[in-house]
Amino acid sequence: MSGVALDSRGVRKTFDGDRVLEGTDLTVREGELLVLMGPNGVGKTVLLSILAGSERPSDGTVEAFGEPVDDGGRDSLGFMLQDSVAVETLTGRENVAFYGGLRPAFTDRWREYVDTLGIEDDLADLVEQYSEGMKRKLEFALTMSEDVPLYLLDEPTAGVDLTNVQRFHDVVLERLEAGATVLLSSHRPIDATVADRIAFMPDGRISAVGDPDALLADLPPVVRISGREAMVAAEDVVLEGALFSLGGEARGFLPDDDALEELRAAADGSSGTTVSTVEPNYTDLFNYHVHVRP
Repeated sequence: MSGVALDSRGVRKTFDGDRVLEGTDLTVREGELLVLMGPNGVGKTVLLSILAGSERPSDGTVEAFGEPVDDGGRDSLGFMLQDSVAVETLTGRENVAFYGGLRPAFTDRWREYVDTLGIEDDLADLVEQYSEGMKRKLEFALTMSEDVPLYLLDEPTAGVDLTNVQRFHDVVLERLEAGATVLLSSHRPIDATVADRIAFMPDGRISAVGDPDALLADLPPVVRISGREAMVAAEDVVLEGALFSLGGEARGFLPDDDALEELRAAADGSSGTTVSTVEPNYTDLFNYHVHVRP
């Protein structure tokens, strides 16, 4: 059985009287990729900062490989916080030299990563001239070039097009194969596709943790609907009245299998109407645990 790479217990954080984190418990196992999912603004960045030892919790404890992060546990991890790694007034190559001088475990893997991510030809340019996606690539390459057993990645694929997301995933998977552990936060369902486990954080607390297949299997029936009349009728049938629209269709969650026939009857005779159950996907998983289940 794998050991524990990172463990937080009862972590709370308050800013100016406002509670951001609500007694968060989270365990990351050695050798796994745990994806922390939730919408923007719920405290994922604050939590990762606390787990990395960059921010002190108002209450609770955090250990990395059995050692409190305040007592040196942070030396065993690499931390990528949005817009905090690269210095915009330096070129990409100067950032490599600067970051490498600060981090004792920095390696030459950055050469491979900037090539993989397609920014090798941009290293002579000032980072302030980079697009947001290019900045993420540079910061990601720098962080993943550290030879550490644990990586904490805060929204690494934010602002990155779908073609390049797979390249980010390939780098993470390569580090996992080398024996590292990764905690990655995201609000993009595509990042869940490579997770060993997923933890959902809808509102400053961890609401569910599990492996993707088990979480998908536990979802209520997912219904796909087209047609305006059917969508109006569905609001009285689906859980929490929540419909998630994409194009001319919407998806929602049924309280039970009998609700499908109830919805079909309500929409019967409407032109252009389709009501059917479908296999759940990662977007359904995100919508349920973030917008419906809480």
